Order: sequence, then C-alpha cells, then structure tokens
Amino acid sequence: MSETESSPPPPPAAAAAEGRKPRRLRGHKKGAVTCCVASSSRPGVVASSGEDGLLCWFDLRTKDVLFTMEAAKQPISSMCFKAGNEDLVYAAAGNEILSFDVRMGPQAEPLETYNYNRDEINQIAVSSKGFLAAADDSGDVKIINTIQKCMYKRLREAHTSVSLCSATGMFNVDVSSFMILFFLSYYKICSSVQFIPWRPWTGSPEMQNGSSGSGQCFNPPFVHSIAVSEEGILGGLYKVCAVARGDGVVDVVDLEYELAPAKSKVLPRMAGLSLSSKSTDIGDGCGSQSQGKRIHLDYTLGGHASSVSCVTFSAFGEKGKFLVSGGNDSSVKLWDWSKGFSSETNSNGELVLDMNVNKKVNWLCTAPTDSDNLIVCDTSKVVKVYSLP
Repeated sequence: MSETESSPPPPPAAAAAEGRKPRRLRGHKKGAVTCCVASSSRPGVVASSGEDGLLCWFDLRTKDVLFTMEAAKQPISSMCFKAGNEDLVYAAAGNEILSFDVRMGPQAEPLETYNYNRDEINQIAVSSKGFLAAADDSGDVKIINTIQKCMYKRLREAHTSVSLCSATGMFNVDVSSFMILFFLSYYKICSSVQFIPWRPWTGSPEMQNGSSGSGQCFNPPFVHSIAVSEEGILGGLYKVCAVARGDGVVDVVDLEYELAPAKSKVLPRMAGLSLSSKSTDIGDGCGSQSQGKRIHLDYTLGGHASSVSCVTFSAFGEKGKFLVSGGNDSSVKLWDWSKGFSSETNSNGELVLDMNVNKKVNWLCTAPTDSDNLIVCDTSKVVKVYSLP
C-alpha cells in the first residue's frame, strides 16, 4: 500500500474490540513466548514454549502455572502434542527435536532426541499415524517415524525439482501414501509444514502413478504459517488451507481442488457454483489459470497492515467456522472465512473481530472452556488469554 493510500474504516466489530483486557499467564522467565498449543483431550489446558527453553503448562480455570519443564538450553521454536496421546509432547530446539512425557512433570527428561535436521527447525507437526515432520532453514523437511524411532524420509528433492516462479512455493507431496504440505521461501527456507488430516493415507492419482511426487499450488510473497482445516468442518463442505503471507494477506485455498488429478481440473469444481467477483482463480504460479477457488483477506476488508505471522482455525463454537490471524502489526483478527466460498454471498469473507494486542504476534491458538478463549504468544514472556463474547 502506497503512502497516499489509506485503508478503509474498520468494521463495527473492530471498534467494539478496543480496550479488551487479557488474562496474563506467567511461567516463562525471559525472552518471547514462541508457540502455544491447546489440548483437545483436556479442555482448558494450554502448553507454551519460549526462548528461555521452557515448556509451561496452564489450566485456564486456574490463575497460576501448573508446572514448567526445562526442556532445552536454547530457544524452542515449535511444539506439538502427539496425536491420540497428549501425554507425549514434542519440542524443537535448534536442529533437535525432543520428546517428553507430560506425566513426569517438572522433572521430565527427554524420552527421545532426534538430530536429523541440518539447520534450525522452524516448525514441527505430527500425523495421526506417528510420523513427525520437521521443516528447517536449509529447506529440508525430515519425516521421522516415532514408532520405530528413525528417520523415514527426507523431502529435499521435492523442493529442488519444482521451478519457483516467484518468492515462495507451496508444495503438496505424497510421502509413500500420506499427504503433507510445506512452504519454501525464495531463500529455500522451509517455514511451515502440516499434514493433511482428511487424506492421511491416500495420495493423488498422478502421484501414485509415478510422477515427480510434488506439486506447486501457488506463490505468495512469503509464507510464515499455514493451517489445514480439520476433516468434517462446517458439515464437511470445505477442505481448505489458510496461508499467512508476508504482504499482510491471508489466503484461503480450496485444497481438495489442488490435490485433484489434473484431468478433473478442466471440469467445473461444483455444478452451478457461482464464484464471488472478489475471489480469484488459482494459477500455477507461472501465469496459467484454473477453476480452483481462493479468497484473499486483505487490508481492503480490514485486514493486516503488515506481515501475517500465524493463522489457525477456531476450536470454539462451530469448529473451524472462524479463522484467526495474528500479525507483526500487533493485531489479531477473527474472520468468517466461509462466506467467501458460499454461492449465496458476493463476499470475500468477513472480518468479525479486530483486536490490538500491543505487541507483535508470534503464535496463537484457541481453547473453549466456559468461554471462547483466544491464546496469544507475543514478543513478551507472558501468555495472554482473551475471552471472546
């Protein structure tokens, strides 16, 4: 946006959010809080990681921290629970991944340490079948088999085999029949990685039939975070990926279309679907266009004024109905994104809530208890919890 341009006036919801006071969860000793994860099996329990090398556990129903673990002697960049067994947690510190048993409390020692990544890990994600993915600064994605406790596959060729047409690439890869998404920047930094939950053990036909094993979806300026919707959200109508971009835009992409065989893309995505005039076709990054749907949540809709650092789908209310984004502009925004995919609205999505959180956002998650809670990690050592109306 040029200096002469001005953003549109904020929607009514934005004004209503001003002055909202968060609860402050204290447990980290110094530096910024880097990541937070809400437990799905223990409502109200939230874990966070920080630059101080600590893992902290909080219960939103109590005031004080439950306990802390001295997990590493260097900053922890990412953490996640093991799918199906949240007694186990994984934490990435430098180029290592450490696993801990939460039941051991503050005295927990690492159960396993994985040293397969060459460079600093930016994000880790775990699949329902026990595969752990780690994306690092070298551009590598390492897939670790946590059951056999060994490296399963290195996703390096998938990056180099695709010609980059602009600053960033999003790739979907069939790794011996499970689907994974990752992002590669212009400098070949792999910034984010996620498994696709509704296709955990099926690859697209062209991948199974011996193609290169990679596909490039689109090329935003830079990608800091991705979120893949859970299976069955909003009645199972949508299977999408949200992308936090460095130019302040949040993209929401029809992911099922991108994973479909090339032949089916020449046919209409859905019979009678009327695409919004504000939405755009998905190109291949090199100028060609397709019939896939993508919406842009940008400053014209009240979006971020600078880089978006994190996106996540809401866990409260109707699960996945809202998309939450946080940015370097010290704001958190709540979007009703599905309106941009509806044939009944001429919309690109709606900004429902806009909050100034005073500091750059590093990460966020949501956790429903007696209220709808939005947990924000920023550049301070304190985790903030906002209760939404």
